[in-house]
Amino acid sequence: MSETETNETWQETPAGHKAGFVSLVGRPNAGKSTLFNAFMRQKLAIVTPSPQTTRIRQLGIVTQPDYQVIFIDTPGLIKPRHKLDEYMVGVAAEALNDADVVVWLVDSTEPPGTGDRIISEQLKALGDHVTVILAMNKADLLKAEDVLPRSEEFQAMMPKAPWILFSAAQGNGRDELWQMIIDALPEGPRYYPADQITDLFVRDLAAELIREQILLQLRDEVPYGTAVVVQEFKERENGMIYINANIVVERDTHKRILIGAKGQQLQQIGAEARKEIEALTESKVYLDLWVKVEPKWRRDEKALRRLGYRSAD
Repeated sequence: MSETETNETWQETPAGHKAGFVSLVGRPNAGKSTLFNAFMRQKLAIVTPSPQTTRIRQLGIVTQPDYQVIFIDTPGLIKPRHKLDEYMVGVAAEALNDADVVVWLVDSTEPPGTGDRIISEQLKALGDHVTVILAMNKADLLKAEDVLPRSEEFQAMMPKAPWILFSAAQGNGRDELWQMIIDALPEGPRYYPADQITDLFVRDLAAELIREQILLQLRDEVPYGTAVVVQEFKERENGMIYINANIVVERDTHKRILIGAKGQQLQQIGAEARKEIEALTESKVYLDLWVKVEPKWRRDEKALRRLGYRSAD
């Protein structure tokens, strides 16, 4: 097939075709990345019990003959403490500006907090051209006696928004939320080729999968002061993928914890990350990890840019 034929094929859309950007926003640990992966039917966003797991903006593109949904998974909206937090808040704000539909995820097992109230005010300021859906997550963990009062508390914050009580992890109500999103999309042509599923390179996804294992295997403050940068990503003649990556930490003590006795902790992180990357790439992977110390990198704007945390502009 020629390049002209390919372009014509993906641009062809039927009458009434819908397409739009759908931003998933909310406080840390509301379940945004879990929902994102569920809608994508594959793992593209890392998921851990730790808050602030998501740092970068990531697209997930679902294309069907009559619609194209471009999901934007975003960091949790928080009060910034340093330059990295400011970057993440900026990423989430940009996603709101780009959205045709916003899915505001809240944790229904907890009453609304100050963060939820701040987010609701930001969403109200978007105007009527953006549809906001209030998605009350973790319904499977909500006590029966709390269902009505908790639902009313969140609905009072966005009284005009359509809402749903559901579970991103268990799937209860997830199909109904999907249909609410499709119904809210504007009509228009596709933004991306029909076979594209994300805007990230595999090397970027590999870096995130390495960081996921750091979050899962380590505790306390160590994971939050780490960044992962892939230095080299090569597919060798035998089909194996070679990845050389630096794990950047802020302190020598963090480096020692991350490496562990006789290098065992770093080996375990590498082993589990390699499995995830192999599942993603469907190829054998050789993963070469190094730990570097860069003091206070989260507070240094130049360091953030060098480590890949750049704004969309």
